[in-house]
Amino acid sequence: MECDIPGEHIAELSIVLTNDQEIQELNRDYRGKDKATDVLSFSMFEGEGGEFAESLGDVVISEEYAARQAEDLGFSFPEEMLRLLIHGILHLCGFEHENVDEATAEEMFEKQDALWDKYRTEVGEIV
Repeated sequence: MECDIPGEHIAELSIVLTNDQEIQELNRDYRGKDKATDVLSFSMFEGEGGEFAESLGDVVISEEYAARQAEDLGFSFPEEMLRLLIHGILHLCGFEHENVDEATAEEMFEKQDALWDKYRTEVGEIV
């Protein structure tokens, strides 16, 4: 699945940087999971094959969670923040990796890796 938006469009999204406590509350309220997480996405697309909206939605990232995860994974904090932003945007475009078959999840992670590699190739290392 991709953001099936024909042609080129300018779209906006909201990026919210928060802490573990606030993202845990959002995760509990909207996903029924009472624990902190790294990133949440709230899409403006409605259901399967939703229509293009000028606002893609919201990406919420816990800076505290991202800092720990960056250290665990061997990324710098800015690198991890970008990785989470890419991940969140893919969710806004309809990609999923939870409660889906393995091929669907793999498609999302392949797209995520491709976007990460493209950024690193075109922009360079993030410090």
